[in-house]
Amino acid sequence: MIPQDRLRNFSIIAHIDHGKSTLADRLLELTHTIDARQMTSQVLDSMDLEREKGITIKARAVRLEYTSSRDGLVYGLNLIDTPGHVDFSYEVSRSLQACEGAILVVDASQGIEAQTLANVHLALREGLTIVPVLNKIDLPSAQPELVLEELENVLAIPREEVILASAKEGTGVPDILEAIVARIPAPRGNPKDRLQGLIFDSHYDPYKGVVVYVRLAAGTLHEHEEVRLMASGAESEILELGVFRPGLVPVRSLSAGEVGYVATGLKSVRDAQVGDTITSAGRPAAEPVPGYQEAKSLVFAGLYPLSGEDYPLLRDALEKLHLNDASFTYKAESSVALGFGFRCGFLGLLHMEIVQERLEREFGLDLIASAPSVEYQVVLTHGRGTVAVDNPSRLPAANDIEEIQEPWVKLSVVTPASYIGPLMELSTNRRGAFQDLEYLDPQRVLMRFHMPLAELIVDYYDQLKSRTAGYASMDYEEAGYRPANLVKVDIMVNGEPVDALSLIVHRERAQSTGRVLVEALRKLIPRQMFEVPIQAAIGSNVIARETVRALRKNVLAKCYGGDITRKRKLLEKQKEGKQRMKRVGSVEIPQEAFLAILRMGEG
Repeated sequence: MIPQDRLRNFSIIAHIDHGKSTLADRLLELTHTIDARQMTSQVLDSMDLEREKGITIKARAVRLEYTSSRDGLVYGLNLIDTPGHVDFSYEVSRSLQACEGAILVVDASQGIEAQTLANVHLALREGLTIVPVLNKIDLPSAQPELVLEELENVLAIPREEVILASAKEGTGVPDILEAIVARIPAPRGNPKDRLQGLIFDSHYDPYKGVVVYVRLAAGTLHEHEEVRLMASGAESEILELGVFRPGLVPVRSLSAGEVGYVATGLKSVRDAQVGDTITSAGRPAAEPVPGYQEAKSLVFAGLYPLSGEDYPLLRDALEKLHLNDASFTYKAESSVALGFGFRCGFLGLLHMEIVQERLEREFGLDLIASAPSVEYQVVLTHGRGTVAVDNPSRLPAANDIEEIQEPWVKLSVVTPASYIGPLMELSTNRRGAFQDLEYLDPQRVLMRFHMPLAELIVDYYDQLKSRTAGYASMDYEEAGYRPANLVKVDIMVNGEPVDALSLIVHRERAQSTGRVLVEALRKLIPRQMFEVPIQAAIGSNVIARETVRALRKNVLAKCYGGDITRKRKLLEKQKEGKQRMKRVGSVEIPQEAFLAILRMGEG
């Protein structure tokens, strides 16, 4: 067993695509944690979705053992690999709370990006020691001197502290391992104290029950010990105790400062929440470890099973997925158009897409997602208080509303200076307010805006990338609520409002949004035997209308000549039949219609 003063807990933080996962591969290789035959690229990105999209979605922990060339002693290094995308910053913050240090990876050809700044501030807030690494120095486009200057000017990191490396070729990686040992402090906490362990992640195993990932703050944990989860009060005997290498490897005990897993045998996923404290049932700790701030959902959407019979399966799947990803929320709701489902809250659109794909793949469900929305604060008339509305169909009647407040964000965009104009136009068209502009170096600038979150979530990121040839990067944080002139646009198909297609928009955009939407629906809704009107309305005021023409049977096909009144009689009969059908007929709305709202911005 490695003594506590030779343990090091660290994370790798960086902007998306700066080489975190590749560096983790080299560290695993150099410390012989993984056999050369089992080695694959991005070995810690084990989910199919992570490999397909080329991004890290889940933070992963792994235990490395390294013999230092400085003193010849064996050190235990606990590495936590973190995501880089803005939607998964909650995963990053959770991982950092389990560490004493962080390796900051910066791309030598791209320099400091928006997420680099955000992650560094996150690490400094947690009081972590930062080991700066300049990666990809082997690239022809690398500009190490320029980026070293950037690090000095923007983040106040002295150039002599920066390690030059190429994770792909393995250059500089031994220096990184030595820097981890020399610079990052050993974890604090007395192994003889009462047991306290912070749960920073978890997953559900059909054989071992809930498996929690813990960072022990104090005390020692032994196999088959009786443990208690302090928030839920659940108690159980440990089935298995172990460390990550990167698979699960059982051990006899874990002590203060170590990172490992505990198979609790608990069957209910509600008993083990991320941020809870694990302690001994026989000799419990007096108080829990300070947990995490709860993740605040920014984007809301309804998830409904395609077949109503799958509702219980969707509920179980959401419970199990929530254990593995505590940053999304869900509550049951029903819709006239879509039946029973759940209103889910996400950290962003990519997060929503990932959760939906994981539900479909890992649990075999067919789902319909309603249009994404943000949470509005609605001030009611006559001093009746404020209500939070995350579903447009739940907006109170217009005469009950005194004011609607929408969430705003502080947006930071790092871009080459030549794209300032297009980005200024993009942001101001989205009701963004320009704040300031700062040159990071002669070619790149940091632009700051304040912007409504609703304008940001739909396709701002895609537009940002397409207008800057993929060079710009962005990060955002909440900036409170502001009053706005907003209205609810209802979509009516054949006179019936479709609650799942309602949306809240700025009054100036209501008419153009309604027109785009009804035109899209006219192309998507199949023709019926009767005429189908599609209308967009604000209250009782119709602002846009399209009509799906009726399919018409030729009832005059067998009328050869004869009196005109015969033909008139047949046409009148057909007309009466169509009116009767229109009264009793219902229109099936295809899944594409709900996706039309998502794609509206693309037009």
